[in-house]
Amino acid sequence: MTLRISIIGFGAVGQGVADALMRTAYPIKVVAIADSRGAVMDATGVDLASALQRKRETGTVALPDTDEGAVADTEGMTALDAIVGMDHEIMVEATPTDISTGGIGLSYIRKAFESGRHVVTSNKGPLVVAYSELCGLARKNDLYFRFEATVGGAMPAINLSNETLAGNRIISIEGVLNGTCNYILTRMDDEGVSYEHALGEAQELGIAEADPSADVDGIDTAAKIVILANSVFGMDVGYDDVDVTGITKITPESFKLAKEEGHTIKLIGEIRDGVLKVAPKMVPRNHPLSIGGTFNLASIQTELAGRITIGGIGAGSVETASAILSDILWIEGHQGLSPDRL
Repeated sequence: MTLRISIIGFGAVGQGVADALMRTAYPIKVVAIADSRGAVMDATGVDLASALQRKRETGTVALPDTDEGAVADTEGMTALDAIVGMDHEIMVEATPTDISTGGIGLSYIRKAFESGRHVVTSNKGPLVVAYSELCGLARKNDLYFRFEATVGGAMPAINLSNETLAGNRIISIEGVLNGTCNYILTRMDDEGVSYEHALGEAQELGIAEADPSADVDGIDTAAKIVILANSVFGMDVGYDDVDVTGITKITPESFKLAKEEGHTIKLIGEIRDGVLKVAPKMVPRNHPLSIGGTFNLASIQTELAGRITIGGIGAGSVETASAILSDILWIEGHQGLSPDRL
């Protein structure tokens, strides 16, 4: 049986999902794609190559009213039309993150569950704002809710903790969870440059946003810590429960002092003894958390298996799409099994 999915949100991550699906031979059919300006729907399967080209050339995936070939006229159609009106099993939600309100993605996830769709998302906002509510909606409608891509991109921190390490009590998790911050701190350490210089370099390379505050103020890392706390530790917390300090006040002198003691400085997010914290920390240079560049790393302390450390590319459209594809295939393999029995 061919699995039918929708892709709601066709920015970098949504396009990465389309790109990943074009590289695979899995029986997955995209029957709807929506962005902020319209949608394209086709019960026989959307032409992904054409959708990607159209997005690049026109800024939207929607077909003009004069075009033919899609099942529905698409320029005036919305994501909600795609979620509700097109028969499919899984909604992939990849709209922009808003950790204050949950953003439009929160309403899309609610509507998907109400419409009988499983959900796979890369969007941190809805999980930070309404994790318990959304998990409850999924259970109420006997549906799956998967979100590996929200923490660490291609690094499988959530599913490793909950599935591969099932039977272990997770004692603590600490990690380098933001590639932008890690790049800036690595450059400051390696070259002795100022924070401002390293940030400017990151922006020129496209590693940092024009407004980098979500990264450098520790907001992104804190959102990931909230998701890990709720999904792995069974907590019920939000952003305000995290003690957050960013990297903007770190100076070259800070690195000089760290080097004298054989350490470097990393922005570490951690969950330990019920305490959630994000802050720059001195890390021994031979420690697993002393990882360079834009990489992410998580160190998971378990009761039975000891310390498990995993790393990987924490961002990037195709890398994030790999986590989404993994969750899609997990759902495909578990269809027909009640979520309450797993």
